[in-house]
Amino acid sequence: MNSQRLLIWLPSPLGDAVMATPALRTFRSNLPKTSITFLAPAFTRQILSPSPFCDAWLEPKSGFFENLKQLKSGAFDSIILLKNSFGSALTARLAGIPRRIGYARDRRSFLLTDRIMPVRDEKGRFKPLPMIDYYLEIASFLGMSIDAKKTELSYTPDQQESMLAKLPQLKDATKPLVILVPGGAFGPSKLWPTERYAELADRFSQTYGAAVLISVAPIPKEIEIAEAICRQAKSDPVNLGGTSLNGGQLKALIGSADLVITNDTGPRHIAIALDRPVVSLFGPNNPQWTQSGHDREIQLVGKAPCVPCDKPACQQNQHLCMESITVDSVFNAATSFLK
Repeated sequence: MNSQRLLIWLPSPLGDAVMATPALRTFRSNLPKTSITFLAPAFTRQILSPSPFCDAWLEPKSGFFENLKQLKSGAFDSIILLKNSFGSALTARLAGIPRRIGYARDRRSFLLTDRIMPVRDEKGRFKPLPMIDYYLEIASFLGMSIDAKKTELSYTPDQQESMLAKLPQLKDATKPLVILVPGGAFGPSKLWPTERYAELADRFSQTYGAAVLISVAPIPKEIEIAEAICRQAKSDPVNLGGTSLNGGQLKALIGSADLVITNDTGPRHIAIALDRPVVSLFGPNNPQWTQSGHDREIQLVGKAPCVPCDKPACQQNQHLCMESITVDSVFNAATSFLK
């Protein structure tokens, strides 16, 4: 690929952006002389930074025409669209970027100059494929050599100190640090019951003397989840719902954990990229999409006739898939890491 100024539009979901890091590393290693700019929201930038894979960052503007103007002013000769949307391809086309590379989906094929065909099954549906491989396939399409599939993130000493300033109780901690991530932007179908998280917190406290932190996004629905867990717990887990952490601070916190127990959501991928022990809880979504090969992850997949449904909200009278995951099964899985 011959490009002087390359723009890479990162995917919107945080987890997807982290799963794109092997592809980003591949683009950088194969294009050492190319100026590479990433386009992503501020929080995604905080999570991926510091990054050796780009030379500059842009943040999407709130308005279509403002964003279009920004892309035009960048004088890019190529763009790789990791973001799967019609709007991203249209913006790149109207911005006059000569070479536009991405997946031929979302009715945007005519807007691309280089089209990668997504793998589909016999019924025409997207075939489950790890997103790490999905993004690396673009590099393969461009004839690039791929060295590794490991996701990676890092954080700086300054980010660590900034996190400890927000959470001074962790400065001299000697207890095991367990982080529970009970939320999920996808929708309520991914959520494990709050009373089970509460019981789990109690068992970690009683058995290991662990410090248990409840980490949620600073939005009302997730703050309510954290508050419910803390009300139901007999121990004293720390509710981070009222503590605003930026991306760097969140990375430093997760990077300090002895164990992360999480629904299938963004922080799971942060923990994996930071090589933390992880117990991941799956219900409506097919784990095949997000396989990373992380050897310190135990996946517990809910059982139900309707799994996987890939729906944000459960359509059944009872949330069978997530409710089939017991506290005992999660605790026993965690024990293999904490003992």
